[in-house]
Amino acid sequence: MKFSLKNKTAIVTGGGSGIGKAISKTLAAQGAFVNILELNVDNAEVTKSEIESDGGQAAVYQCNVVNQEDVIKVVNTIAEKNGVDILINNAGIAHIGNVENTQEADLDRVYNVNVKGVYNCIYASIPHMKAKGGVIINMASIASSVGINDRFAYSMSKGAALTMTYSVAKDYVNQGIRCNCISPARVHTPFVDGFLKNNYPGKEAEMFEKLSQTQPIGRMGKPQEIADLALYLCSDEASFITGTDFPIDGGFIKLNG
Repeated sequence: MKFSLKNKTAIVTGGGSGIGKAISKTLAAQGAFVNILELNVDNAEVTKSEIESDGGQAAVYQCNVVNQEDVIKVVNTIAEKNGVDILINNAGIAHIGNVENTQEADLDRVYNVNVKGVYNCIYASIPHMKAKGGVIINMASIASSVGINDRFAYSMSKGAALTMTYSVAKDYVNQGIRCNCISPARVHTPFVDGFLKNNYPGKEAEMFEKLSQTQPIGRMGKPQEIADLALYLCSDEASFITGTDFPIDGGFIKLNG
């Protein structure tokens, strides 16, 4: 079977909803044992149940990626059982604002989750991958590569995810560890629906269409589309790929402007 992950152990942060949920279910469907790291374990348990109902295997760990001690403890627990073959750094938060209306607390909050959280998970996982190799995928963004209005803190964090990817790929290529990142444009997730409901009450449909049209292809991405790309990058079929950013953006980067 192409893209088989049989006998592989995966860690997916933020795997309880949105893109993380789609990735968790997709990796499990291809044979991986998926360990979901989440703050909200209720969402993660739903994902786990859906995976198991489809014949897959999963486990849930409550974990705050900001807390290095917490991350190391959870990753070590997973590794003692099955090792660590795949790490998907998906957990992240958003922030809207330019530099003038980004407060220090805002910057720290985004940095802690989107930068330090990625670092913590890589730091904890790398020692368990060095003996037999592994795959790391960081969730970056089109904001890693091009300017986006009112995304100062978010762009900072996703730029860091991109360059951390390059650094880890370079440092560990001789240990058989591949590190790539995925850079989506807007993807239709529950987060988007909540954002529109909270910020544009009564105008959700209008704003959804407006946001959809910012992608030249004329729509938002689907979580499953991101998950399918992640599956490919995790598989042996992608064994010649490392240190690369993969935009999945409906033409946003190359076709806008």
